[in-house]
Amino acid sequence: MKIATWNVAGIRARHDTLIKWLKQSQVDVVCLQETKTIDANFPRAEIEALGYNINTHGQKGFNGVALLSKINPDEVICGLPGDDSDEQARYIEAVYSTKTGVIRIVSLYVPNGNPVDSEKYPYKLRWYERFYDHAVSLLALEEPLIFAGDYNVIDSAFDAKNPQEWEGDALYLPKSREALWKIKNLGFYDATRTTSDNPDYSFWDFKSGAWQKNDGIRIDHFFISPEAADKLETSFVERAVRGWDKPSDHVPVVIELR
Repeated sequence: MKIATWNVAGIRARHDTLIKWLKQSQVDVVCLQETKTIDANFPRAEIEALGYNINTHGQKGFNGVALLSKINPDEVICGLPGDDSDEQARYIEAVYSTKTGVIRIVSLYVPNGNPVDSEKYPYKLRWYERFYDHAVSLLALEEPLIFAGDYNVIDSAFDAKNPQEWEGDALYLPKSREALWKIKNLGFYDATRTTSDNPDYSFWDFKSGAWQKNDGIRIDHFFISPEAADKLETSFVERAVRGWDKPSDHVPVVIELR
């Protein structure tokens, strides 16, 4: 099973790029972030024609997550539990049945948190606290579990070409990294770091020629349960997609499970 995560930075702006990539990549499940559209306006026809089922949790102009899958889900949950007043579309979870049992896959889009002197940063930290509580409950099920998405945290200095440029940014503040580590320390495996010793950047800003300078960061992660890690064969970053016409500032990250 091939599973991918990709922040597309607007599904309508990136529709043709997504279709091109889907035809080439032949992935089984795609976790999308920042679709930036309500569910009714999600462009379905060409994606469904490629054999994908589509489940979305959208929002007008902002955020938005989706799961594209060659398998019909048994169950779909929209929204991160823990705060019924939170209307931001940042979390979608689905359970799929396979020949060897179920697998639970999540597409998540963690708040950016900038500017840090606004309400956006405390919201990011609260979101991570809710994420932690929900992760604890899902780990107790002892099933293959995949948390895939844009975590909006640079894990370490190795995950940025120029880490000094990110000091003071919500993506690299100590509290942000501590929130990420708290999740990981529950017993999750970072699929990219489990299979690769390379920087494996997944984001290059549109500004300042970051792509041309390879001034990238790694913020798109697969955190997988021990039951999923037992089945992990490889992971890789589809770096070349950043050089396509009308690219997102993120690229797809892919894992393969037995």
